[in-house]
Amino acid sequence: MAPLAPAPASALRRKVLRERLRTLGFLSPWLVGFTVFFGYPLIATVYFSFMHYNQIEPPTFVGLRNWRYVWEQMPLFGPALWNTLWLVVVMVALRVVFGLGIGLLVTKVKTGVGFFRTAFYLPYLAPPVAATVAFVFLLNPGTGPVNAILGKVGIDAPNWFNDPNWAKPSLVMLSLWGIGDLMVIFMAALLDVPREQYEAAELDGAGALTTFRYVTWPSITPIVMFAVVTGVVQTMQYYTQALVAGKLASGVSVGPGSVIQPGYPDHSTLTVPQLVYSLGFQNFNTGAACVLSLVLFALAMAVTTLLMRRRSGLLSAED
Repeated sequence: MAPLAPAPASALRRKVLRERLRTLGFLSPWLVGFTVFFGYPLIATVYFSFMHYNQIEPPTFVGLRNWRYVWEQMPLFGPALWNTLWLVVVMVALRVVFGLGIGLLVTKVKTGVGFFRTAFYLPYLAPPVAATVAFVFLLNPGTGPVNAILGKVGIDAPNWFNDPNWAKPSLVMLSLWGIGDLMVIFMAALLDVPREQYEAAELDGAGALTTFRYVTWPSITPIVMFAVVTGVVQTMQYYTQALVAGKLASGVSVGPGSVIQPGYPDHSTLTVPQLVYSLGFQNFNTGAACVLSLVLFALAMAVTTLLMRRRSGLLSAED
């Protein structure tokens, strides 16, 4: 039988073109979403960072003036950046540790698992504003029940959201109260660890800490990495809870047309996203707000890249 003749080059090119168009069609929803919601906003942010734009008049090119203003003349940039990084380090670390601990506790409970799982998860379902309002009320130094209970047992209670030294720890306590999301994620990871490995460790006489180190931890490290990276990205955008807590603790009534400067008390709860909103939509300094947004984006990318490196220690070489 004679060998088949090779297909013409034009037919091969048409086949390759059809395959590429089919792939592009499947990717088109993601490409459109990426372009509209990420690519264009990022390019526009870079563009406006070199412009003087008050959202009313046409933008005018000012070069690096906005960048020099942010780095050299903006007094609140340093405190806002420090508060944001502090929350990233402390809040993310405690949320991961606390969420993992609650997940371990719930998976070890023999009876009432459904009750404990629901009790720890329900606070996460509360809207951020409502949860913050309730938390500020509970920690009110004058009328809150927490300070009243601490006073009855002889503990000198702090001023919480009214004290610059306790405002950020109070926000961390609020985030730990709504730890239900990480609890569920870690519970799923813990229940997915092969039971045979636990049985083998028990036969070898391994204790609880040894079993966790050599059996549980290697199996859940990808989930820990996921929790840390997503936590860093979310905390870099921390806005609502800090703003609401500061406004409520300050006792300033908010009405139509009122402009409240964020960061109470003494700029201790001021974050970079709050500063971006204040500059861009209250002071109409869009150029400086875009500079801050790019700085925040660069920090988030740098921290995420650092965490994703295998040498960070969260993932072993074979993961």
